[in-house]
Amino acid sequence: EVQLVESGGGLVQTAGSLRLSCAASGFSFSSYDMSWFRQAPGKEREGVAALTISGGRTFYGDSVQGRFTISRDNAKSTVYLEMSNLKPEDTAMYYCAARASYYPSWSALQRSSYPNWGQGTQVTVSS
Repeated sequence: EVQLVESGGGLVQTAGSLRLSCAASGFSFSSYDMSWFRQAPGKEREGVAALTISGGRTFYGDSVQGRFTISRDNAKSTVYLEMSNLKPEDTAMYYCAARASYYPSWSALQRSSYPNWGQGTQVTVSS
């Protein structure tokens, strides 16, 4: 059974930093694409960052480019999201997602291509 468990969320001030972690189990972590999505109240879930196996490519949403960094540690079966220069508009529930690596890279930030999801961790940025 695929399990994804996020942690590291919390309350932070504007311009602050946080690191989210997602511990994975139940599948071959090193051969899966991993990503982070977020969903604010009343808004659709949007892709934040993704790391694909094919070519080892990273993808970022326009609103977080240059501020967020996704990385993975295959030995620990964990994916991370380093967030810096946080803004109030970054406030959302953040979700970790996993998919098999046969999906095309261009779909890395498409919610519909991910069948496996964690429960989420809340990030709140105060102004």
